[in-house]
Amino acid sequence: MTTMTEASVREFKMPDVGEGLTEAEILKWYVQVGDTVTDGQVVCEVETAKAAVELPIPYDGVVRELRFPEGTTVDVGTSIIAVDVSGGGAAPVETPAAPVQEAAKPAAPARTPVLVGYGVSTSATKRRPRKGAEIPAQEASAAVQAELNGHVPEAVVTSRPLAKPPVRKLAKDLGVDLATVTPSGRDGVITREDVHAAVAPAPVQAQTQAQAPERVAAPAPSLPVADSTRETRIPVKGVRKATAAAMVGSAFTAPHVTEFVTVDVTRTMKLVEELKQDKEMQGLRVNPLLLIAKALLVAIKRNPDINASWDEAAQEIVLKHYVNLGIAAATPRGLIVPNIRDAHAKTLPQLAQSLGELVSTARDGKTSPAAMQGGTVTITNVGVFGIDTGTPILNPGESAILAVGTIKLQPWVHKGKVKPRQVTTLALSFDHRLVDGELGSKVLADVAAILEQPKRLITWG
Repeated sequence: MTTMTEASVREFKMPDVGEGLTEAEILKWYVQVGDTVTDGQVVCEVETAKAAVELPIPYDGVVRELRFPEGTTVDVGTSIIAVDVSGGGAAPVETPAAPVQEAAKPAAPARTPVLVGYGVSTSATKRRPRKGAEIPAQEASAAVQAELNGHVPEAVVTSRPLAKPPVRKLAKDLGVDLATVTPSGRDGVITREDVHAAVAPAPVQAQTQAQAPERVAAPAPSLPVADSTRETRIPVKGVRKATAAAMVGSAFTAPHVTEFVTVDVTRTMKLVEELKQDKEMQGLRVNPLLLIAKALLVAIKRNPDINASWDEAAQEIVLKHYVNLGIAAATPRGLIVPNIRDAHAKTLPQLAQSLGELVSTARDGKTSPAAMQGGTVTITNVGVFGIDTGTPILNPGESAILAVGTIKLQPWVHKGKVKPRQVTTLALSFDHRLVDGELGSKVLADVAAILEQPKRLITWG
């Protein structure tokens, strides 16, 4: 067996992959104990409150221990993987622990058999407080059983119940405390069958005719067990949790006002088709959202006070002389709002390229936390879902957000006659603490005017 020296083992700690993030959930391990890793190799994927991020290891070596299983939320600064960087030997083979009463060699303490990825922590780790009693359920049950047997041990050894992530999820969905489940798997591992057995009602033992029924106290009513065939419970965490908290904070902090305008965008749609044939736009993402984004940037240039934020602590309005244009994107992990840095300074081809990269990255789930910070104004395109418009909630720290509805043919009075025209409805929500009705109306009217007559992009921009 190869032994590890303290000097040869490097502990890779959970980094702060964003600004001020305090924890991250381990989504997937790409390595196992015994694997050889190299500097820069991605070893796991984690999800923060902002995005999913792949973590590379910063040195060469052999994986000796994975500190936490997949699905565990770990505080920033906590060791998540141990790597032997000495360059020799294979991974140590774990042996089952000897019974406590037979242990005779204090120099070689017994080790509890663990699943791969369930490494025993060698240092104190700050963990989230668990719900329920302060005494672990397994310790309590062991103490009760010992008392029933007529003796109480000097100490009750406790440990985290062993179970694979899918089994833990099943137990959570069914409302089963793993500490109360009797394991049947090898080395004391809890199986799916054990969890189902814990949910199933215990068989009622029939009383013999010769034995008179005894009067017993009525059992306390048990809590109903969730039926997984009728309901599915999804833990609120990561991006969804952060989005929910941000939206609640924004809705109940900033006084929202929303204004609407319906506009004929037939000429804008024609311009989109013309730009698709333009040589300078070949290979770029050209769609109505591109021109809507450009129209909003021009409107901000004409009305710069809309591009600001409210500093509650300092009691100041912070005017931004740059525009980081946020684009709301729906992803499998929830709503995210990455932004295009310094969008105000980009030409139309540059804006199209940035927009295409932003959307592709978001769809692949690779948006970095840095890409979602520092936004100044946002566009949300609900029209892609066939919705006419909505009342968008401000992204925290911003003063305005523009919602774009679906573009469709409608009867419209054009040059004195009713004709079918491409029409959409825009909605602008703004923070009424620093944006009054006049300013908000001017911005929305400018966006509408540009989309109705896109040649104004040249004269106004």
